[in-house]
Amino acid sequence: MRLKNVRGAKAVIENSEYIIQKPSSYKGKFNTIFDNSNPIHLEIGMGKGQFLTGMAKSFPNINFIGIEMYDSVMVRAVQKQELEQLPNLRLIKVDATGIEEIFSNEIDVLYLNFSDPWPKKRHTHRRLTSDRFLKRYDSIFKGVKTIVQKTDNRKLFEYSLKSFTDYGYKIVELSLDLHNDEYFNVETEYEMRFSELGYPIYMVKVTK
Repeated sequence: MRLKNVRGAKAVIENSEYIIQKPSSYKGKFNTIFDNSNPIHLEIGMGKGQFLTGMAKSFPNINFIGIEMYDSVMVRAVQKQELEQLPNLRLIKVDATGIEEIFSNEIDVLYLNFSDPWPKKRHTHRRLTSDRFLKRYDSIFKGVKTIVQKTDNRKLFEYSLKSFTDYGYKIVELSLDLHNDEYFNVETEYEMRFSELGYPIYMVKVTK
């Protein structure tokens, strides 16, 4: 369940040096924010930032950007980053529906972790692995298009596999029980919770 009405969240986000303000002004040149030409990895729906914080620590030669649309969730990620002060991590408050207006040919890997499954058929187009979103992602990638998805929702996972392959992506890694496989893995907050409840975690990495 998402946090709601965190007092002062908006002010914290607006005043943090780790939030990229007016992100569209950096379209095509996000490398200037990090002052290097390292690969850029992007997570849509970063939640409280546990995954990206862990990834940024593990891979200091990769730049990480997380986007989230909810103040009450993003403020927790900001607070983590204020403590860690990782030079290769930045955050953006934005709705993913406008992602192609922010990035242009500069993302190397896209992470979709525990996205909203939008289970009702009439909401299919809102899923982050729908063809509508896959089309949006086309222009943000720098070279080989690479997407990594993790979820506990079997139906969303099955839908995503079909959506990816129908759109021309190839499956290069796949796990039906990630925590019992040997893949390198940094957990999200939701992932820890679902795993503790005994749910298997599904993962797929696709390229195009």
